[in-house]
Amino acid sequence: MVEVVVADITTLEVDAIVNAANERMLGGGGVDGAIHAAAGPELREACAEVPEVEPGVRCPTGEARITSGFALPARYVIHTVGPVWRGGDQGEPRLLASCYRSSLELAAAHGVASVAFPAISTGVFGYPAEPAARIAVRELRAAPDGVERVNVCCFDQASADVYHRVLDE
Repeated sequence: MVEVVVADITTLEVDAIVNAANERMLGGGGVDGAIHAAAGPELREACAEVPEVEPGVRCPTGEARITSGFALPARYVIHTVGPVWRGGDQGEPRLLASCYRSSLELAAAHGVASVAFPAISTGVFGYPAEPAARIAVRELRAAPDGVERVNVCCFDQASADVYHRVLDE
């Protein structure tokens, strides 16, 4: 079941929240910065312990990693790195879909029944809202067994309206 909410993702009482992270996983702006601030300094420490797969990269674009939620109401934070929009012909749709799939697979593997996602890549990474929402909804509707509740957590009503339109199609 996919639901759309307008809220601060750091306040949601779900098993896991998804962080629209960068490859370093050490905090940043937007959702990433808000999650790191709300979780406390232990989150940055836990992220720093995630092994680099190449210099400066702990989580490649399209993949996901999991840490504790520390001071958050959520038990876990699932970090995923969305693609930067470069016009749509550089593999962005495939990579964005992979973010959602990888995050859901990690959630299921850790017994997460409820998870909240931000609108991955639609902020500073520039992915257009409606195509991103179509990919998100398609992947979220295919959540693996065990993941019973999925929230798309939007920062504002305009973003939520896009997801509602896509869900209603």
